Amino acid sequence: MPGTNLTREEARTRAQLLHVDAYDIELDLSSAREGGTFRSTTVVRFSASTPGASSFIDLVAPSVSEIVLNGESLPVANFADSRIALPGLRAENELRVVADCAYTNTGEGLHRFVDPVDGETYLYTQFEVPDARRVFASFEQPDLKAAFRFTVTAPTGWVVVSNSPTPTPAGEGPTQVWEFEPTGRISSYITALIAGPYVGVFDSYENGAQKVPLGVYCRPSLREFLDADAVFAVTKQGFDYFQEKFDFAYPFAKYDQLFVPEFNAGAMENAGAVTLRDQYVFRSKVTDAAYESRAATILHELAHMWFGDLVTMEWWNDLWLNESFATFAEAVCQAEAPGSKWPHSWTTFANQMKTWAYRQDQLPSTHPIMAEINDLEDVMVNFDGITYAKGASVLKQLVAYVGQDAFFKGVQAYFKRHAWGNTRLSDLLGALEETSGRDLGAWSKAWLETAGINILRPELTLAADGTIESLTVLQEAPALPAGAKGEAVLRPHRIAIGAYELQDGKLVRTERIELDVDGARTAVPQLTGRRKPAVLLLNDDDLSYAKVRLDEDSLAFVTEHLGAFADSLPRALCWASAWDMTRDGELAARDYLTLALSGLPRESDIGVVQSVHRQVRAALDVYTDPTWREQGLGRWAAAAEEQLRAAEPGSDHQLAWTRALAAVARTDGQLALLAGLLDGSVELKGLAVDTELRWTLLGRLAAAGRADEAAIEAELARDRTAAGEEHAATCRAARPTAAAKAEAWASVVESDKLTNYMQDAVIAGFVDSDQRELLAPYTAKYFAAVKDVWESRSHEIAQQIVVGLYPSVQVEQATLDATDAWLASAEPVPALRRQVVEARDGVQRALRAQAADRAAGARELGH
Repeated sequence: MPGTNLTREEARTRAQLLHVDAYDIELDLSSAREGGTFRSTTVVRFSASTPGASSFIDLVAPSVSEIVLNGESLPVANFADSRIALPGLRAENELRVVADCAYTNTGEGLHRFVDPVDGETYLYTQFEVPDARRVFASFEQPDLKAAFRFTVTAPTGWVVVSNSPTPTPAGEGPTQVWEFEPTGRISSYITALIAGPYVGVFDSYENGAQKVPLGVYCRPSLREFLDADAVFAVTKQGFDYFQEKFDFAYPFAKYDQLFVPEFNAGAMENAGAVTLRDQYVFRSKVTDAAYESRAATILHELAHMWFGDLVTMEWWNDLWLNESFATFAEAVCQAEAPGSKWPHSWTTFANQMKTWAYRQDQLPSTHPIMAEINDLEDVMVNFDGITYAKGASVLKQLVAYVGQDAFFKGVQAYFKRHAWGNTRLSDLLGALEETSGRDLGAWSKAWLETAGINILRPELTLAADGTIESLTVLQEAPALPAGAKGEAVLRPHRIAIGAYELQDGKLVRTERIELDVDGARTAVPQLTGRRKPAVLLLNDDDLSYAKVRLDEDSLAFVTEHLGAFADSLPRALCWASAWDMTRDGELAARDYLTLALSGLPRESDIGVVQSVHRQVRAALDVYTDPTWREQGLGRWAAAAEEQLRAAEPGSDHQLAWTRALAAVARTDGQLALLAGLLDGSVELKGLAVDTELRWTLLGRLAAAGRADEAAIEAELARDRTAAGEEHAATCRAARPTAAAKAEAWASVVESDKLTNYMQDAVIAGFVDSDQRELLAPYTAKYFAAVKDVWESRSHEIAQQIVVGLYPSVQVEQATLDATDAWLASAEPVPALRRQVVEARDGVQRALRAQAADRAAGARELGH
């Protein structure tokens, strides 16, 4: 029984048989305020290359009342197992399906949300990967493109937005009808419908004769916080940059961006109607890193209008063609677009995206960028750090390899050649080979078709006078983790090597060498006879995708002077290298803490500061020797308070250090400071204790047993919003009592009533690394429940539980043993197995790191 799955072979067979022309979809949302189901009527016209053959169309719905194929009614029993059987096809076909489809609260299909502020109902669709079939009958695969025309009945006074421009609604009375014009030929997963009493702000992008209407929407309860002008500014910057670089005009009739509630991802590239999580409408003060992240998301989705929407991968094994390109495009646009507020975007990329990629590439589930996707279950767990971040890193290296002009000329040829069609990897590489004159076959095999990561280390020999006698770059290909497919390989790298010296208190680059590294050893004769620099940095400018190590002297110097780098990118590279060494057990967690305490006071890049805050806390929680953990946490909390008090009033650093302290406060004095900031008895100059920060402070007090239900309810009374309800749920689950944990567990695992965001909020409070003893009994409960959860819940809801409730804070051999016993006996499907194996790897890695930290502590005692 296929259920909601679809195999690649089934999709290939169906694509060979069918050509889809157009869909007419009528949706009756007049009962949206009551919820339940809605009437969906689909008429789809398509041809079949083999008359008389049979096929099927996809639909996930509670019931079907009518199936008419070529004027003849088919039994409703043809609808079974999320498919409608279509026998005896003609050369030209028309299918009509009438169904009752269900609203969801999981962020899949047509999501329904009721805003507690105004009591109004808000809808939006989320269809990637296979969820258009939750709203209308569809041939749910990316290469069966068609034109889509939506007709929507909805309550009078609502706003209805889709891929085509919004028409004037017709009718009087309690409901009205919106009849949209057909779209161009697009895939079903990028169609969209957003409906409800949303409010909009409007502008246009103008370039000569071109005029593209722009809209930005949100709920009325967020309107006062919507900085639409800033959103439009980034959007227009992206239009300018991408249209020039792609040499292809924006392909759709308008461009709307809608901030919607309870959105599972960052955003979704629906053609001309992008949906974004409405946490990007900042209702409290945030640091500049949050604005940079939002801008990156806006640019990412805009790049998708060409790469993914105009030209779409044939099957999901080429998902990276969509996501890697959009991730690269967002960074290069921010770095190069005139007037960009974030020209240091490659620092952020190195600090966040590549760190994510390095982590993902060392898991047992690592896979080539061009992954083998056998079915939909494979792809739904493949939106990962390899598909996005490693792929974008490799594209950045490809640009360095072929040259940026040749790269974009190849992209331009690709768009012109394949507009409104579907492609494979070979189509893009072919275009790039034509414009660059390079054979990319070997490059593709090494970088796109193999898994794993390389490590680059410097091997230095010094002469008696301290000058460099020889420098060699050593390349390693660590064996792939157990269970991973394929073999580790050495790859060709284009890298820069930077020599840095301390001048007037700043580490500045005094020399740069760019070269190709290939094989296990690559000599670097350019520095022979030179005085050894204070810091020798491999992969300077972050040209290649590789883990980098510092020589012993450089590492010692960086430990004392990391914050002295004049430029943000080499700092970020050293921070990333140190964190990776910590995760690999090459640098003790306590030594990483020492590095952070030394370097953070001089770190100016707020994104790096916040990343290191998270990494220090992770290192202290799971990578330190448990007997030293509390001492380390105490050092970190004391440093956070010190930096908070020393930070410039009103600065991003002040806010970041406040949040860092709130995450770790443990002494009576630190907790009293949080309580004082919350009740107003303590004030710090420049620090705005606003809505979101209040919840952060209260969350820590609740977890420490210093805030009870009455305090949580009082704060919720101040913030009776959806976000407030979620924060309150987190605080309740964080309380350090057996009853609170049992209540939280039951609401997530034993009931299916929570929405996606409420479930996520409860899980966030339930798992607290300071509450290991309270959580210990839930290891056995997790393995008793996890398979049933996967089989009975939707993908998004199940994945939240499987990943979020895995006993990752129980870093002990018993956790590995329990996991292994379950894997051996439960026979999980591959997608579930992958999630659990990845979580297991985190515990195994933490055990190795703890051993390294324990050894470092023993050495300290030995001295």
